[in-house]
Amino acid sequence: MKTSRGLLFCLAALALPLTAAVADETCNSPYLARLIKGQEDYLHVWTLGVAGMGDGADKLVTVDVHPKSPKYGKVVDVLSVPGRGEAHHMGFSDDRRYLWAGRLDDSKIFIFDVGTDPAKPKLVKTISDLPGKSGYIGPHTFYPIPGRMLVGTLSNARDHGGATGLAVYNNQGDYVASYAIPTAMPGGEKGDGYGYDIAVNPARNVMLTSSFTGHRNYMTELGKLIADPAAMKQFGNTMVLWDFKSMRPTKVFNTPGAPLEIRWSLNEGDNWAITASALTSRLWLVRQDERGEWQARDVAPIGDPAKTPLPVDISIAADGKSLWVNTFMDGKTRLFDLRDPAAPKQVYEKVTGKQVNMISQSWDGKRVYVTSSLLANWDKGGADNEQFLKLFSWDGKELREQWKIDFTKEALGRAHHMKFSAKPTGMASVNAAGSADRGLASPR
Repeated sequence: MKTSRGLLFCLAALALPLTAAVADETCNSPYLARLIKGQEDYLHVWTLGVAGMGDGADKLVTVDVHPKSPKYGKVVDVLSVPGRGEAHHMGFSDDRRYLWAGRLDDSKIFIFDVGTDPAKPKLVKTISDLPGKSGYIGPHTFYPIPGRMLVGTLSNARDHGGATGLAVYNNQGDYVASYAIPTAMPGGEKGDGYGYDIAVNPARNVMLTSSFTGHRNYMTELGKLIADPAAMKQFGNTMVLWDFKSMRPTKVFNTPGAPLEIRWSLNEGDNWAITASALTSRLWLVRQDERGEWQARDVAPIGDPAKTPLPVDISIAADGKSLWVNTFMDGKTRLFDLRDPAAPKQVYEKVTGKQVNMISQSWDGKRVYVTSSLLANWDKGGADNEQFLKLFSWDGKELREQWKIDFTKEALGRAHHMKFSAKPTGMASVNAAGSADRGLASPR
């Protein structure tokens, strides 16, 4: 584990409580400034390249999503990066001027300027030193904190297994520190060391990380992987609770079946988070018990777990009262009532594609975006290999498709992660606590 004086100063500032956040996408870091309060103007889609399709490269695809625009629902920019390296997730820098996007295979990180002109992003830096600096590979989650980017990884450079950690970069794209996800705690508690998502609750000075699998597994064809009993044992079964100020792990939760995305309730006064386990198809709740101890509980099934619907992404409502869940194998989008987070109830479902992956809802909950690709070697084949971006409206009763972009027909590739952006007139500055070392200069 490596650290620095500057990082500790920054993290000390981060432990300060924040006022209630007002944000556009409900999965964003509470430290993200310049938040969209109304209608998003653009949607950026980090897209996997496909050999023989267009230029074959991974790319950032920008779509105009403002309903009053003459280009509504149309691709307005395509920015390719060299090669194909399993494009996966993205995250804004804390000032929202830059979008960081990672690749799970070659571990490269691309920094795009989306603040100057969000309709035409520009690639300003490529980071290639993650394996050499940290020993970790497979950059997955990009979680902004003041002046820094927390990068959650999936694997390691030593054996390409699941034991991994967190890397920290400054806003200029320079490596700062790294932290191993624990395999053992001082009291003898065991962990598996696996990683996936990151989510921070500043008011409680706690951070949660979840777990998935290593490079050997996520780069293997899904059918072959499922047929290998030894490989199927190499999936994460834990979440870790951290003291965020000190970046010290304090507790390991047993959460079988690869818990993926983590969402803290954004409702003022709530202090709980929820996640979905992919292989066991369960919702898990993390919150304090009557003694103030943090606990993780299995609180509900997602579909029929025996059929392995494979929940892959979740999106929590801004008031914390409902949760969208996408399940890859059956192509369904489900809605759960979270008014009692200890007993979620499914209240709606709809087939939104032959395969579905990411889901992002607007802050007002009226717009729901869905993409299709999970991993290049895990996506379905033949007619089930749909590759799309869809927008649905939600009126509280029914999802209604507004438009669809066929990424295969447009020779764009496999649509994966999404992020919203807006023209400067559509944004409002929000003062986030912990402004130390914001590092607003352009990345080198």
